[in-house]
Amino acid sequence: MDFVAITVEFLKVLANITGSYGLGIVLFTLVIRAAMWPLSYSQQKSMKKMQELAPKLKQLQARYKSDPQTMQMKMMEFYKEHKFNPLGGCVPLMVQMPIFILLYAALISPQFMDLSGNSSFMFINKLSSTLRDRAGVIGDTKFAVERQDRFVLDKHVKVYLKDGKIINDAVILNEKKAIDKPEMIIPGQTVQFGISLNNLDLPYEQLNKVEKTDVTLINENTKEIEHITFNVKDSKLFADIQTEKVDTKFNYDVLTLIILFAVTMIITQKIMSKMSNTAAMDPMQKQLQEKMAKIMPVAIVVPLLFIPIPAGVFLYFVVSNIFQIVQTIIINNQLETESKISSSGLIQTEIVEKKTVNSKNQEKITHNKNK
Repeated sequence: MDFVAITVEFLKVLANITGSYGLGIVLFTLVIRAAMWPLSYSQQKSMKKMQELAPKLKQLQARYKSDPQTMQMKMMEFYKEHKFNPLGGCVPLMVQMPIFILLYAALISPQFMDLSGNSSFMFINKLSSTLRDRAGVIGDTKFAVERQDRFVLDKHVKVYLKDGKIINDAVILNEKKAIDKPEMIIPGQTVQFGISLNNLDLPYEQLNKVEKTDVTLINENTKEIEHITFNVKDSKLFADIQTEKVDTKFNYDVLTLIILFAVTMIITQKIMSKMSNTAAMDPMQKQLQEKMAKIMPVAIVVPLLFIPIPAGVFLYFVVSNIFQIVQTIIINNQLETESKISSSGLIQTEIVEKKTVNSKNQEKITHNKNK
């Protein structure tokens, strides 16, 4: 099953509903985050319970610190007794990771490039742009190149036969290596590309009738995609393709998205820290949490300045963080309300139990006096 193709089709449906691929990505983010709400609720509930259990757990660790094996066993019993899963808070992160990988793969895929073209959104000039890129204009049948650029083919091609028949979804065998080109490309000059007819997965009788093919050609270095017609000549498919020299461009709109991502991440960290019960932590644990809150955004954001991630993925990150900020506040208020109701119930129970005990004691005293 091609999950990337499914993701691209899902984005296409959302873009048709909203009117743009940018809004489609926003809606995609909201759908995913809304679907994960129960997991996020469990995560925050797990964190809150961990804070409540921290003092008792600390006492347990201190009691068995000289016997690690027994301490581990007692901790497992402790978790079981209090119905607590220490790994519960990691589940949302584990679920989100494949979603991020899928979205990343979808936004740099030829299918998405073909559908979205040069689509923009708000201040974002092109959803497929990275922080630094030199891709040309998609759809002008001309490639922006450098001398050592590599080219690959999309797996599916449209084949025209000499008898007038058209095969719309023919397959290219070994599409990553099927294209023949000069070892070095000179930007600005016309380059001849070739494809052997043997790379078309067609019966022999149809191969002899091939007249031309419409091929999706991809520059692997820039992810630029163009639809090129290859014609048969001397039992091989050939196409003369124009090239141009395009300087690497620094995209400030993508940098803005990265900054927004960093800011929303810091705000999320601050809200999470503010809602944590730091009073239950020992000074070392509290200091470690404060350091992690400062280091984590930097450790995550800095590598993103060097990894070629499309603007559409950063848009997903920013919307996801904003959603998480609102979600965290709502869930925490809900947990606080539940905790107050639970505490109120326990107090009422204790009062009733005390009254019952006092009543019984009073009856005994009265009974003894009558004797």
